[in-house]
Amino acid sequence: MESTAVPLLAPRDGLPPVIENSTQLVEYAQALREGTGPVAVDAERASGYRYGQRAYLVQLRRNGSGTGLVDPVPLPDLSVLQDAIGDAEWVLHAANQDLPCLAEIGLVPRRLFDTELAARLAGLPRVGLGAVVESLLGFSLQKGHSAADWSTRPLPEEWLVYAALDVEVLVDLRDALAAILEEQGKTEWARQEFEAILAAGPAAPRVDPWRRTSGVHGLRSRRQLGMLRAIWEARDELARRRDIAPGRVLPDSAMVSAVQADPKNEGALLELPVFRGRANRRLVAHWFEALARGKALPEDDLPPHSRTGDGPPPVNRWADRDPAAAKRLQAARAGLAEVSEKHSVPVENVVSPDLVRRLMWNPPEPRERDVVVEVLRAGGAREWQIGLTADLLTAAVATA
Repeated sequence: MESTAVPLLAPRDGLPPVIENSTQLVEYAQALREGTGPVAVDAERASGYRYGQRAYLVQLRRNGSGTGLVDPVPLPDLSVLQDAIGDAEWVLHAANQDLPCLAEIGLVPRRLFDTELAARLAGLPRVGLGAVVESLLGFSLQKGHSAADWSTRPLPEEWLVYAALDVEVLVDLRDALAAILEEQGKTEWARQEFEAILAAGPAAPRVDPWRRTSGVHGLRSRRQLGMLRAIWEARDELARRRDIAPGRVLPDSAMVSAVQADPKNEGALLELPVFRGRANRRLVAHWFEALARGKALPEDDLPPHSRTGDGPPPVNRWADRDPAAAKRLQAARAGLAEVSEKHSVPVENVVSPDLVRRLMWNPPEPRERDVVVEVLRAGGAREWQIGLTADLLTAAVATA
């Protein structure tokens, strides 16, 4: 069926100039201070083009303040905006994506409303910003610029229009979602979820990030894993130094292919497709040296086949390694699916799947409700989640 949504093509107050000097920044901070109500916040990154996740544009909007489009490249400290916002509620969509890069430039919320998470709790079938805006507000947003290279300067006007429109709808969307959550009796659930985001702080650095290389599962030996780790680290160092996204320096597929080919010299490495290109021909010594370094590692320094840790093994191995644990997990999943359907909340939002796996793999003793509740609470489950799941998870740990 053809959409009846009204296209949003231009900001209602016109496109504001980009804020790129201290005078403009202080003036907009004063406008924010004099505004009222929540503050809509968004950020644009260039993660597919640049190294890391830094913000290259920050958008804000508040009733009475208008929209601010701030360039954090010449203005890397936006704490003056933080002071102006004070204790006002921030409204973001998928806050966890933007909060790290905002914190880097001095912007950290004290109160939060996440419209993506609210849409999940409300049971909406699609929770992307465009889909939720169309469903609840009847507007259609422009598409196509979210994955653009936002480090481009000057930023094209059509990109700036797209960025301004994203924050223009956020407060209205917040109000619509808040009304739905109130009607469904989920306002307290959302409050606890938003507080958990604020309390979590920055994510810990990933352990063994090289293991996330696409195609790593095609490598069978620890020696191959050692070679992959070495060339991944060489790529990461080069990408950081050049401020280029690692995948644009050398694709994951090329690294895996190089490890599998195990070239005997630089000439053999140049025979592989990606390495024939002009850029990588110049770097062939860099890549070959990394592979050779990984291949020469002593046996004790080679990485294990899988990441070591205190978590359970992959679920597909449970039936062989611990059939009782597999039955416990099956019972838990069945119960959680019922709760998910009853309350129209995605099962992954009912309670953390990782926490459930840990509980079923290594159940506490005694296997009683109070003990299960403490395990859930220690694992970060919110009180509303504990209230919905403690009984069924206690029954599941008693299975088998």
